[in-house]
Amino acid sequence: MKVPFLDLRPDSLGLASELDDAVRRVVASGRYLLGPELRAFEAEFAAYCESAHCVGVGSGFDALELTLRALGIGAGHEVIVPAHTFIATWGAVAAAGAVPVPVEPDGYTACIDPARLDAAVTPRTRAIMPVHLYGHPADLDAVHEVARRHGLHVVEDAAQAHGARYRGRRVGHGATAAAFSFYPGKNLGALGDGGAVVTSDPELAARISLLRNYGSREKYRHETVSRNARLDEIQAAVLRVKLGHLDEWNALRARTADRYLTELAGLDDLALPTTAEWAEPVWHLFVVRTAHRARLQRRLAEAGVETLVHYPEPPHLSPAFADLGWAPGSLPLTERLAQEVLSLPMGPHLTPERTDRVIAAVRESLGAS
Repeated sequence: MKVPFLDLRPDSLGLASELDDAVRRVVASGRYLLGPELRAFEAEFAAYCESAHCVGVGSGFDALELTLRALGIGAGHEVIVPAHTFIATWGAVAAAGAVPVPVEPDGYTACIDPARLDAAVTPRTRAIMPVHLYGHPADLDAVHEVARRHGLHVVEDAAQAHGARYRGRRVGHGATAAAFSFYPGKNLGALGDGGAVVTSDPELAARISLLRNYGSREKYRHETVSRNARLDEIQAAVLRVKLGHLDEWNALRARTADRYLTELAGLDDLALPTTAEWAEPVWHLFVVRTAHRARLQRRLAEAGVETLVHYPEPPHLSPAFADLGWAPGSLPLTERLAQEVLSLPMGPHLTPERTDRVIAAVRESLGAS
């Protein structure tokens, strides 16, 4: 039996008919941008996130960058970011004109370590951008405490955390804003790129809405220089369908994670992910660690189990950020994670039989009976 890392085909999720109906509805309407499907999705997703406002945009990157720009963050400013994250977190800061300042992860959740934040703050710091990595919330109370002391915004990168809860509330509740990605592989994914910002600040929502549409609220009247970063009607309609299934899919992910955690516990040379007592993760990824990643990944591939590495190159060592001057060894925990992390198959496509196969293949690969 072959087990794909993720299967996004509508038939595998039982959504073919619903998605066909949603797309046909948009095509028949003749309204393809900034129309009723987008307005409905924005209202529905804001309510789901326990927030007052949602602004649909073109991608998760757009969501982060436009939020920073709407907050007046740009050239001459710094934004504190996790050292261990996908490069888009850093890239959005740079695209806004600011400088990303990395902070190492904690040794427990792999999210940004709040104990290291104070040391990273300078007179140029304007915001902290915690990432809810792999679908596990960052320690938001601790992040907000640092932000309050220094008068900083908190912009959550929730690209992997649709539906996750921190102390019983959805991520994004209480932050300046939270940015989501609807890249197809996310827990809530479109049939292409898409993103959104949720916030309880109506003025911030209005500014982001302005920036996503060439700086215009009214056709041919442009208040500022900006670009096209709109979420189109077809993607909004697709997301409305999928949002209705999100909690069910997240529950399936949680059941798979529980099985992995139970049946892979105690294996030599395999560190399993941990969950903080205040967190309800949504298991966007199930990431293990091993000092012999290449060997384990090769053996799993031979057994028909597809795995991925998130992320093999830390942003501070990427050529894209060479100008910041970070040298190898400067962020040792992040660099070690980049060498050891391995993502096992995770998603609503995993049947119990497929999960059995993954567990058996991991145990066999590590020599367990």
